[in-house]
Amino acid sequence: MGIIGDIVDALRFKETVFYKETSELQDKYDALKKLNEEYPNSKNLLSEFYTVKQGLDGENKIAYQLKKSNIGMYVLRDVKVKHEDLKAQIDYVIITPVFIYYVECKNLNGNITVNEKGDFIREYTFNGKKVKKGMYSPLRQVEAQREVIRKIWDSTSSNMRKFLGSKAFDYYRRGLVLASNEETILKTDKAPSSIKYKILRADNLVRQIEYDLNHRSKDDYVDNKKDMETRAQAYMDIIDSDNVDWYEYYKEKYCIDDTEKRLLEFREERSKKMNIPAYYIFNDDELKQLIEVKPRTVDELKDLLPDIKIKNHGNEIIEVINKNSR
Repeated sequence: MGIIGDIVDALRFKETVFYKETSELQDKYDALKKLNEEYPNSKNLLSEFYTVKQGLDGENKIAYQLKKSNIGMYVLRDVKVKHEDLKAQIDYVIITPVFIYYVECKNLNGNITVNEKGDFIREYTFNGKKVKKGMYSPLRQVEAQREVIRKIWDSTSSNMRKFLGSKAFDYYRRGLVLASNEETILKTDKAPSSIKYKILRADNLVRQIEYDLNHRSKDDYVDNKKDMETRAQAYMDIIDSDNVDWYEYYKEKYCIDDTEKRLLEFREERSKKMNIPAYYIFNDDELKQLIEVKPRTVDELKDLLPDIKIKNHGNEIIEVINKNSR
């Protein structure tokens, strides 16, 4: 198409294409939501649910900003890559006609200050007390992620390509840290000028991309839509998938005991099948005893249930308990 044609094509292309829109946070959220419905009394589950929801809300705010940007770009969400023993998880990879952005999203409560040394300091209120403490630099986190991508790029590139493109690697692949909590006050006025523009509120993301594109060098190569799609596919090709069953992961992590749930299901099904009241099988007080003691044999039921209930339902009750024991 030629350089002029590429530029014209890039200027005409105004869509935001989400080449990968799935997110591990969404999978975690769905799993935790289901578990919280099944086990509403688990405080640990509820706490984890709100932590994940906070992160997901932050990611979704960025997605919203990108979708209405009116800039031609390809976007990949939640990109995991691996090189030898190094791993990286990038919240967003944004591919524009000139630059590729690696975005780290932080949806933190409180305010964030970046001092003259580039250190991140977070201030928030906890239990009525003001807390001020340093935090690991998310910008260093993004830079580490970029280094993993560089190592993958180096391992798959010819010597000539590495020689020609190595110096430009960081220039064209830029790291950004976004504070997505709308109530967060971001103070970067004392931050080093070399990193100040890399730390933004989420609602300034599109403005920064527009600024970079409008102030690009006249020597910068401009990708057309097809080139951007090729780059997006190249990232898809190196994604490292975990395929974690988050429902089972959180269920095991918080040691959720299925005994009560399964015994209740068993009692309901058996009462319907035998056309008898549920308490004929075991009443609520007996249920509590079964959950607490968790008998493993019919003999162990003797101190928990009347003989008639053991005779009619004992074997089945033990089968339910043993089947779901941990």
